[in-house]
Amino acid sequence: MLKINKIYHSDCFEFLKKIENKSIDLVVVDPPYFLNKDVWDTFNSHKEFLYFTFSWIDALIPKIKNNGSLYIFNTPFNCAFILSHILKHGLKFRNWITWDKRDGLSNGTKKYANGQETILFFTKSNDYVFNHNDIRVPYESTERIFYAKKKGILKNGKRWFPNPKGRLCGEVWHITSERHKNKINGKTPKLPHFTPKPLEMIERIIKASSNRGDLVLDCFMGTGTTALAAKKLGRNFIGCDSNKKYVLLANKRLKTGKF
Repeated sequence: MLKINKIYHSDCFEFLKKIENKSIDLVVVDPPYFLNKDVWDTFNSHKEFLYFTFSWIDALIPKIKNNGSLYIFNTPFNCAFILSHILKHGLKFRNWITWDKRDGLSNGTKKYANGQETILFFTKSNDYVFNHNDIRVPYESTERIFYAKKKGILKNGKRWFPNPKGRLCGEVWHITSERHKNKINGKTPKLPHFTPKPLEMIERIIKASSNRGDLVLDCFMGTGTTALAAKKLGRNFIGCDSNKKYVLLANKRLKTGKF
C-alpha cells in the first residue's frame, strides 16, 4: 500500500495497481469528460473515451471496501453509459445528482443551454455510511419555517417542527462554479485547471459518505480539491494525477488552502 495523505504523480492505472483491494472507504473522482479542452481530456472518438473510462472503473472498483461509496462526475450523456457499466459490477445505485452550476454560460441556440453536470452516487453494498444530518441545507420557505418553529405544522395528525440544521439535502445541488465565483471586474479569470470543482461541494460528499479517519481516494486529483476537503474534515486521503504541474499545485494548496 502506498503512503496515505499524499498525492502521487502517476498514471491512474499504475497508481491503482499499488492500492490494496478493499482498502478505500470513499472514492470521489472527477475524470476526463471528452470535451477536448486539454490534452488529458482529448480522445479520437467517444468509443475510445468509453474504453478508457470503463478500464479505469474496472481497476478502481475492487479497491473499495464492502461498505464503501463511489461518486463519479461527468456529463449527463456520458453518465448514461457509465451508470450502465457500473451496474454490471453489482454496485448499488443511490442517486443521479444534478449539479446546477449557476455558471452564467449560455451558448446554445438550437437546444436548451447547458448548465449542469452529473454526479453518480453508488455504494458497494447496502451497508454504508450516509451522514444525512451533516449535510442538511437551509429551508427554502423561510417565512413558513419561521412560524413553524413556534407552533409546528400539522401533518398526518402529528405536529412537525423544522430541524434546526435545515432540510434534508436533495439531489439537485445549486452551487456556483469556481469559474463564475472568481470573477474579477465582471470577467471570468483563467483558472489553473479548466474544470475545478467547488470545495464546498466536495466537502458535502465527504461529510455525507465518510467518517473522520476514513480513507478517501481520487485517481484524477487535478489541483487537489478532494485532498484539501478530506484534510479539512479530518479524513485521510490518497490520490494521483498524470499532470506534474497539477500535482505541484495540489501540494501547494494543501499547505496554503488556496490556489
